[in-house]
Amino acid sequence: MPNAHTDPVFQLVKSLTRSEKRHFRLFTNRQGSSEGLKFLQLFDAIDGQDKFDEEKILKQVPAIKKVQLANLKANLYKQLLSSLRIYHASQNQDIQLHEQLDYARVLYNKGFYQQSLKMLEKVKIAARQAEMLHIALRALDFEKLIESQYITRSLKGRAESLSDEAMDTARHVSQMHALSNASLRLYGLYIKVGHARNKEEHEQITEFFHATLPDTDLNGAGFFEKLYYYQSHVWYYYIIQDFRACYRYAQKWVDLFEANPGMQDRQSTQYIKGLHNLLAALYNLLYYSKFKEVLRMLETFAADENRRRSSNTELLLFQYIYADRINTHFMEGTFSEGVKLVPEILENLKLYQSQMDPYRRLIFYYKIASLYFGSGDNSTCIQYLNKIINFRDVGLREDLQCFARILNLIAHYEAGEDEVLEYQIRSVYRFLGKMNDQQQMQIEIFRFLRNLGNVAPHELKEAFIALREKLLIIAADPYERRPFLYLDIISWLDSKIEGIPVQEIMKRKHKEMK
Repeated sequence: MPNAHTDPVFQLVKSLTRSEKRHFRLFTNRQGSSEGLKFLQLFDAIDGQDKFDEEKILKQVPAIKKVQLANLKANLYKQLLSSLRIYHASQNQDIQLHEQLDYARVLYNKGFYQQSLKMLEKVKIAARQAEMLHIALRALDFEKLIESQYITRSLKGRAESLSDEAMDTARHVSQMHALSNASLRLYGLYIKVGHARNKEEHEQITEFFHATLPDTDLNGAGFFEKLYYYQSHVWYYYIIQDFRACYRYAQKWVDLFEANPGMQDRQSTQYIKGLHNLLAALYNLLYYSKFKEVLRMLETFAADENRRRSSNTELLLFQYIYADRINTHFMEGTFSEGVKLVPEILENLKLYQSQMDPYRRLIFYYKIASLYFGSGDNSTCIQYLNKIINFRDVGLREDLQCFARILNLIAHYEAGEDEVLEYQIRSVYRFLGKMNDQQQMQIEIFRFLRNLGNVAPHELKEAFIALREKLLIIAADPYERRPFLYLDIISWLDSKIEGIPVQEIMKRKHKEMK
């Protein structure tokens, strides 16, 4: 039997706002049929459930027979989408333009060719203004069909101008798709391989980038051509860990929206992602003042009461704003202050449970664990790390699983749980043995923690100093730098050497950098 997490009708019904529900009831009642009444009864029954239960629905609505339920659910799903399409049409220009294309088709079928052409001309103008060239191209194709079949008494040279217009639009659409393909393939490459780990991988990724990105003249290029061009560079430089170049192109991405403010509303998810990628580059560069400035931009956009809202944008804003607020506390060393964000984060994780992918959830657990570790609450840190370690799909983000286990070892050591430490060491050893890729930082930390039991108390400080010196040499290698962003082991070692809390070390470093 379907459950709340897999049944699409249940998920769609539970996602509706109060006004969307009211609109659906009006939409259904307009049909004026007994079938429409059953839709409403089924809708109300599902809406009243916390967990999807077919048996309860059948008992609650006797008019619905078990053999009818599957078809009624399918029809309810279709009716919900039809209602939502009408409800959100005013906020989605592409829906409006597609609707006008349908009207033009109706006029054409009725033989009103001039009226159809006028409608298509309006669609073209609006589509070009909105940078929706694929819709403009559809309108052009329809115009050519009408012009080629009927004598419409159009202006002289209409055939040539239509042909030239179609060729120019098609060229821009083709370049836009080539660039969006490049952006998507580079992002897919990052998901697959992560960051370049050596010179050979750097060269392979660079070759892939140049082979994938089409030759592009940005002079005369449209909004989306520029957007996908900048995105491709952001992903490429992020993969090879050139964060300065990544910052430059992420800034171009955001500047493009600042120069086209209407697009901030029409393409809000792309604007939000641009700000987030700019923040990611700034965090990797530890460019604190600029980071705070961009974070304020993101928060201001989120707080704007006049902006268009959707489940997509609200989810992205939650993910990015809270992740970057945590990163602010990491840079400042204010871990105890950052812990105050946790209840809000957990509340939102519950709210977006059905929409958020497991990877994002695990990232939040790791960041929360890091906040508690930095604040000195090792017990709570371990609780959140266990949520990652015990996650069934261990193949999901192997690097995250690895750092969760290493931080877990350190937290157990800090908590003085020596009786559990030996088991944890064996567990991490087995996991590292299965990893496809181990970087030097991970190997050295594990080797140190495994031998820690053999170090006499009076020798501990020297052992910490020796590990720190080794890790500083490793961190100087550009291909070994990335793991230190997951786990600031150097600051922890400084805290052990100097005998002060790790967040005091971080606060001091932050002051020195300002």
